[in-house]
Amino acid sequence: MLQPLYERAMNKHDLEKIKIVQNYVELHRKTEVLDVGCAVGTFLLKLKEEFNCDISGVDFKEDLTYPDFDKINFYCGLFYEQDFKDKKFDLVTMWHFLEHCYQPQKSLSKAHSVLKTGGTLIIEVPRLDSLSYKIFKDKWPGVQAPQHTVLFDKESLLTMVTNSGYKLIEYLPYGAFPPYFYLFAGTWFKLFGKGLNLDKAIAPYFAGQIALAPMLMMQKKLNLAMQTIVCEKI
Repeated sequence: MLQPLYERAMNKHDLEKIKIVQNYVELHRKTEVLDVGCAVGTFLLKLKEEFNCDISGVDFKEDLTYPDFDKINFYCGLFYEQDFKDKKFDLVTMWHFLEHCYQPQKSLSKAHSVLKTGGTLIIEVPRLDSLSYKIFKDKWPGVQAPQHTVLFDKESLLTMVTNSGYKLIEYLPYGAFPPYFYLFAGTWFKLFGKGLNLDKAIAPYFAGQIALAPMLMMQKKLNLAMQTIVCEKI
């Protein structure tokens, strides 16, 4: 019963990613894109469908399957261990990948080597110095050990990226991922502990989303939970 809602949310999420990308990268059939931590590849497939981009993805999960997944040039394993051609890609994206990485500096260096000179790197991660963290502290959904291995505030993220050979194009105090999920999950964890089952909490989830709609309309200015940086390889 929840499948249509899930697919609608995932589709909207991918469209939000593309909106961000289009502000900085020209997308067409010759644009070579690598999505690090691609999961089942819906973002890449949307790029293929809309712009006919050349799409590649890497993820350490084995046996990933999804409709049309065979259209993706897929690499399985750790990103920094993959044998990519140097200076191959116009765009590398990391949508909520870097906070899961055991060696983020190596991943940033790897991305630098596979990007063409002047190529674009886009990273989205949870923001440690966000409003939702200040509210929930150790109950903040971004504190998701052991899945999350590193957390970034604005300063630490910018420092790591600029020290890895990138020029900052723009810093965004929001992302494609909906900040409301962190607000809802943080409230749940604070009240009931870690046992959040969205199948059972779907009614209060959407009720809360409606109640907070005025605030969520201002999410790009309120530093609620996410951060995105757009960088150029130098």
